[in-house]
Amino acid sequence: MNLVTDLIKDLANQHGRSRENLLPILQGVVEQEKYLSEFSMIEIARELDLPASEVYGTATFYSFLEHKKMGTYIIRVCKTITCSMKGKNQILLAIEDMLKIHLGETTGDGRFSLLETNCLGWCHKAPAMLINDDVYTELTPERIREILSDYMKK
Repeated sequence: MNLVTDLIKDLANQHGRSRENLLPILQGVVEQEKYLSEFSMIEIARELDLPASEVYGTATFYSFLEHKKMGTYIIRVCKTITCSMKGKNQILLAIEDMLKIHLGETTGDGRFSLLETNCLGWCHKAPAMLINDDVYTELTPERIREILSDYMKK
């Protein structure tokens, strides 16, 4: 049997097969697979006896449920007005320049993906970003170069 299918069955056994358990199952697949493939969304729909359109609609509504393959390191730059006023655009330019990608893209080696996201809850220390689960605040272009250099060495 397929590993994704097994994962979905395990998650459904753990959380339950009702509609209200859809989100934790989606999150569990993303945690293991790093994104929700079309196949995984269809399998979730089948396992929970839901329309595939409902699974897809839920998956695409939430910004942290990726539905396309992402890099090993997902960079999410906060796009709120506070971060914008404190230099978010310079932060994005520094990241794009260093990684040679634009918003929504992944580096050719598959290591980094660059996204914008809604509030990260760090407005008092803007601008802010996440790299996977790690929060970085009070960013400057110089600080971006230091942070990304460390990730590039990993």
